[in-house]
Amino acid sequence: QVRLEESGGRVVEAGGSLRLSCAASGATGLVWLMAFFRQAPGKEREIVASIRLIDMIPTYSDAVKGRFTMSGDKAAGTAYLQMAMLKPEDTAVYYCAADTSRRGRYSIWGQGTQVTVST
Repeated sequence: QVRLEESGGRVVEAGGSLRLSCAASGATGLVWLMAFFRQAPGKEREIVASIRLIDMIPTYSDAVKGRFTMSGDKAAGTAYLQMAMLKPEDTAVYYCAADTSRRGRYSIWGQGTQVTVST
């Protein structure tokens, strides 16, 4: 069983930077992919970035490409989302998720952390 816990969310001014962390515990050897999703009020949850732990290759949504960087530490079972040039539209609850199925199915979720970008 794998558990995830996010941290790092807070209020930040537009144009600023923030780093989110996602710490996995339990059977972390089962994790194939880790990802950060976000959900803004009134909107559907969307994937922001993901990383494949076997080779640490990240992928990004078009909305954050060039501004966000996802990295991971497989040994520590931790993933990071470095966010830069933040915009008010980045305001959302950010969730960490893990895929242990190797099929791109995220079945394990953290509790979420609030990121608010002020103008």
